[in-house]
Formats: sequence, C-alpha cells, structure tokens
Amino acid sequence: MTADISVPLISSGALNDLNGIRHAFFTRQGGVSAGVYDSLNCGPGSGDDPECVRVNRGRAMTRLGMPGNALVTPYQTHSTAVAVVDGSAQEGEMPQEMLQADALVSGTPGVVLGILTADCAPVLLADDQAGVVAIAHVGWKGALAGVIEATVESMTGLGAVCESITAVIGPCISMRSYEVGPEFPDNFPNQSTGHYEIFSPAPRQGHFLFDFSAYIFRRLHALELKSASRLPYDTCTEADRFFSCRRSQLTGESDFGRNLSVIFLEK
Repeated sequence: MTADISVPLISSGALNDLNGIRHAFFTRQGGVSAGVYDSLNCGPGSGDDPECVRVNRGRAMTRLGMPGNALVTPYQTHSTAVAVVDGSAQEGEMPQEMLQADALVSGTPGVVLGILTADCAPVLLADDQAGVVAIAHVGWKGALAGVIEATVESMTGLGAVCESITAVIGPCISMRSYEVGPEFPDNFPNQSTGHYEIFSPAPRQGHFLFDFSAYIFRRLHALELKSASRLPYDTCTEADRFFSCRRSQLTGESDFGRNLSVIFLEK
C-alpha cells in the first residue's frame, strides 16, 4: 500500500526512537470535508457528512500504509474508562458506539489505536520492550479524575513497566488560549505543592490562564516513567493546522472538526 504524502502529520522524536512503534498526530489538512470541517475531519460524532469522515479516516490510514479497518477509535465521554483492544475489536467488526472509553491500550501488532481531539490533549504512551502501546483522550476533567494513571495501570496489566514507558502529550490548547473563570482553580485543591504555577492571571480581571499541558505533564512525571514530553502547538490559535472547540465558540461557528492522533505496533 502506497503512503499518501498529501496528508501531513506531526511526529515526536521520543516515540520515533522506539523500536516497532508507529504513531502520528494528524492535522486538519489533506482531507475532503468542507466548511467548518475543512478538511481532514476524522470525527464521526461531528455533524459532517459521514462519507467525508470515512474518506478522511481512510486517507489518514493510507498515509501510514495501513488498511482503513485497522483504525479503532472509541466513543469518548471524558471519563477514566480504558479499553484493551485486540483484533476482535477492529473497526468494521465492532460499532464505535459500543467501545465507550477515553483511553485505548493494546499489545496486538497492526491494530491502530486512535483518539479524536479539538483542544483536549492526545497522550500517546509506549513500552517498546514489552510491546504495549496506549493512547488517551485527556480533558481537564479526565486528567483530574485519573485517566492517565488508569491508562498506565492498564498498560502494566499487559506487561509494560513504568520505567520503560515513553509518553508524549500531543497538540492541545495552550496556556495563552485557555482562559478560565475565577472559580475554575477550585477544581484543583491541594493536588501538590506548586500547582498554583499552572494558573496565571488573565488580562480579564479575576480570570486565569490555565497551563493545561503542564498539568498533564505533572501527572505523567509523578508516575516515574522513562520519559514524558509535550509538543509545542496551540490548537486554538493555529487555525490553519488544527480544529479547535474553543476557537469555534469564540468565532460563532456551528460546529468543529476533530483532529486524529494514532499509535500502533508494527506487524
């Protein structure tokens, strides 16, 4: 199968260095959708034409040299639910709405684990020694509730070791774009000393800017993994590159597309 180089993607050097692990953070570019979904909208839950979404997801898989039915994405609910995926749960054999989770884990080569985001963070994790990969959809509610820790626990259940896990936080909303109200920091009481640093005063009096990826990074760092890093993108301000829920709200758009991120074990 020939890769489609017209569909751009972003990768992490930390994950690229691992043996037998493939991954990608796709942008909004290279698809067939129109309007607010222009162009590589991969979200079945959006209001986009389902056929356009199907073609876009197929294009993403072709870009990786993988068949379309290798991609598995769950119905995301901002929970801590983790699903272990093997060949029996591949798309086409199990309807997406049956797989309700916010993180996927697999030790099966050739199964492409995918997460859809539009300001929330895609977090990719891999232990190349044990042959276990995972991907998590992390919003602030899921992060606070423990979806990252639940994902790592599920990985260790398949034989992964924390000290061998590499984690990467993909493109998400940055601190400069994430203004929150005066009551929002109250959701993070007594998490640990120094957590006040994830909030800075916003230009609007009484409001704050939330360093979302820094909070996720701290949760990962506390697990004493092999490494944890984050990519320097802002889904909200980079309109030509990413879909963004917050940007769509600020501009009065009716809906928004979803960015696809994936990780898998090579066969």
